[in-house]
Amino acid sequence: MARKRASSGLDGIVLVDKPAGWTSHDVVGRARGLFGQPRIGHTGTLDPFATGLLVLCLGRATRLAEYLSAHEKEYTGEAALGVETDTADAEGAVTRRSPVPELGPADLARVAASFTGRVAQVPPAFSAVKVGGQRAYALARRGEAVELAPREVEVFELVLELAGRDRLRLRVRCGAGTYVRALARDIGRALGCGAHLSALRRTRAGAFRVEDAMTMEELERLAAAGRAGEAVLPADEGMLGYEAAILGAAGAGAFVRGNPHRGGGFRAPAALARVYDTAGDFLGVGSVDRAGVVRPVKVLRG
Repeated sequence: MARKRASSGLDGIVLVDKPAGWTSHDVVGRARGLFGQPRIGHTGTLDPFATGLLVLCLGRATRLAEYLSAHEKEYTGEAALGVETDTADAEGAVTRRSPVPELGPADLARVAASFTGRVAQVPPAFSAVKVGGQRAYALARRGEAVELAPREVEVFELVLELAGRDRLRLRVRCGAGTYVRALARDIGRALGCGAHLSALRRTRAGAFRVEDAMTMEELERLAAAGRAGEAVLPADEGMLGYEAAILGAAGAGAFVRGNPHRGGGFRAPAALARVYDTAGDFLGVGSVDRAGVVRPVKVLRG
């Protein structure tokens, strides 16, 4: 089935190559002006010092953000060995310095293996994790002690290599919720010298790659020419890993009104499925039970 491109710059997905020095909120704020759409969200924060892929959801596509946020992500980065900071990155205050031991490929392979799979990770004190209803970073900035419980994250692939006597290159493929800053911190401790993340670039989020993203300058030029809509991908572009259900006129009408409908070309149940009408328009996300009944979960078209 041919997929239609977004017909309006107001609804869909935009891939941004975030520059260093911008917060993710900065990007969202600027995008609201460029696209004339106040309803914009992103699917995974990048710290200000980090660069790379930031996936924006515009308009009705914001209803899909929870699914896109759950996608696995890939990063490249560098860690500075022998120095720990209170933020676990280069923007924090130094809390400890240690000599860097002689390290070889076997040391790096051993440590990489120990941080691959399901691992317990304590988020950085300067993070958005909530403690007693407040963000951890707000408490940390006030000088209050922040104790965060470890939580399980998943690292699918981790490659480490020396980039100098006290620098380590990282390539990480991980699940949602993984703090690469914390990973760099913990790798440094496992190597016996401590470390902090000195550079980070997100290269992939789900099916989206940074090579397909636009810089802020490119988006601004398109917007100035009245062509901002050309940067907008269809809302379903981030859901292509799910099965699709196609509904006829009666079923599509029921779906957009929030009602279940039997029939949709589905032979097996699915907790989540993309739902289309016979013209190929993406209606939203639904579930399909064993009897073939399609129930709305997220309706994007009214």
